[in-house]
Amino acid sequence: MFDFSTPVNRYGTYCTQWDYVADRFGSDDLLPFTISDMDFAVAPCIQQALATRLAHGVFGYSRWNHHDFKSAITGWFSRRYHTEINSDHIVYGPSVIYIISQLVQQWTNEGDGVLVHTPAYDAFANMLNANQRQLLTSPLLKTANGYYEIDWLQFEAQAARVECKVLLLCSPQNPTGRVWTRAELTRMAQICQHHQVKVISDDIHMDMAFNEYIPWPAVAIDDNWALVSSGSKSFNIPALTGAYAVIADSQACECYLTQLKAAHGLSSPAILGVIGHIAAYNEGEEWLGSLKEYLQANLQYVAQQLEQAFPELNYQVPQGTYLAWIDLRPLNVDMDALQHLLINEYRVAIMRGDTYGVEGIGHVRLNVGCPRNKVEIGVQALVAALHQLVEY
Repeated sequence: MFDFSTPVNRYGTYCTQWDYVADRFGSDDLLPFTISDMDFAVAPCIQQALATRLAHGVFGYSRWNHHDFKSAITGWFSRRYHTEINSDHIVYGPSVIYIISQLVQQWTNEGDGVLVHTPAYDAFANMLNANQRQLLTSPLLKTANGYYEIDWLQFEAQAARVECKVLLLCSPQNPTGRVWTRAELTRMAQICQHHQVKVISDDIHMDMAFNEYIPWPAVAIDDNWALVSSGSKSFNIPALTGAYAVIADSQACECYLTQLKAAHGLSSPAILGVIGHIAAYNEGEEWLGSLKEYLQANLQYVAQQLEQAFPELNYQVPQGTYLAWIDLRPLNVDMDALQHLLINEYRVAIMRGDTYGVEGIGHVRLNVGCPRNKVEIGVQALVAALHQLVEY
């Protein structure tokens, strides 16, 4: 019913992934598998809602704090994740990372530590550094089955440090694609409560979970948490802007809103983002279901090709996200040489793993949120480049 296979030309649309690929890779004419947005047109219900609003023709100051926006969010969590959200605790922000940054500033002081599972989304480290906070890492352990687990002894030792004030959780985890189990989340909640560590859960990839996704409110022990999310990944609407958070503590919620509206002057949201979210969460489930099937098939294709070419990689389809996190360390390849080949000979742009911290050295992150024919080109280029570098 929905077409995810026909390519959409994104050139000339001020698109970060396509029009500005040279910013990171030094060349314009590359096929990009980089920043985590998708090459698909948005769901028809979103297109129709935006078209209707555009046809109105007046774009004055607007509001987000109303029943339509907040009930779309509470309804989404209730229907899909069997979690009841208090609408009075929902706040708006222009982006997920903006909200996280504001909460980090609110809940910590300069020099305090924020605990993060690594490898991690690179914006976390950049944001913490800019706010003069310490990044306390909890490196994930890769198991024999190709998945990633928490090093619980190390995690709790970091949480117990006097300077550790916040756990910045990524759920599902970017870039590894881990979807945390209820038992794992419950154990994190217990450790954080014991050591008086607040929790900010970045759940922007929640709708891209192929295993069961458990929202933080379902395991929370106290009110020292916030869940931050957006429809931007699931429905490919980041350029509309807009995100939201559920802040459990009422005083923390009011403090955030004061900063948003009074300190930063963001009382009027981008109305198309608000409308896009309402349409997505109220009418977009069927489209999202079809999209997830297509993305999982793309990831399975990547796994099949890598297993055929390099079985020693033991690459596994991730439990969530449309990002293939590929550990190339068993091949012992020169990563600089690999990037040189991919860019200069095969003309593709694939993210280096060390973008996501030292734990990402020897990895690449391949975005498969695109038509299958594009995925095929990218994977074939990666395999061919690796064959050139690997000595058998």
